[in-house]
Amino acid sequence: MSKFKIKSSAFKDGERIPRKYTCDGENISPPLTWKDVPSGTVTLAIISDDPDAPSKTWTHWLIFNIPPEINSLPEGVKTVGEFENGIIQGLNDFGNLGYGGPCPPFGVHRYFFKLYALDKRLELEPGASKEELLEAMKGHIIEKTEIIGLYSRD
Repeated sequence: MSKFKIKSSAFKDGERIPRKYTCDGENISPPLTWKDVPSGTVTLAIISDDPDAPSKTWTHWLIFNIPPEINSLPEGVKTVGEFENGIIQGLNDFGNLGYGGPCPPFGVHRYFFKLYALDKRLELEPGASKEELLEAMKGHIIEKTEIIGLYSRD
């Protein structure tokens, strides 16, 4: 069994995401940490999405080309396209770069934070779409881990 795991100090897997990280709060990304990155990993990628959105699976965050020696992202990652260390952020379904927090129209939604270990650096530009990211990752995923947070606007 793999030890590759992602977690957040803000919420546990299957628990409620604090308001601070949603459109009802500060709308900033939650802190994430991971451990036991598989050997052979060249970069890491995170896709955060909501499969419970009414029209389609809603993309909340795309961040990729994370160097494998980095084992966490702090709370409130800046919403820029590219960082000095080569990390790149794609476009979320709100039409913005970087993180867009949970903002469900009704009911409790599940928010997946999926971490992928990849065997290559992705040749994508800042603002890449989820479709472009998934296509670029095809055949290059060594391993995947995820954490799920819940949120409703009540």
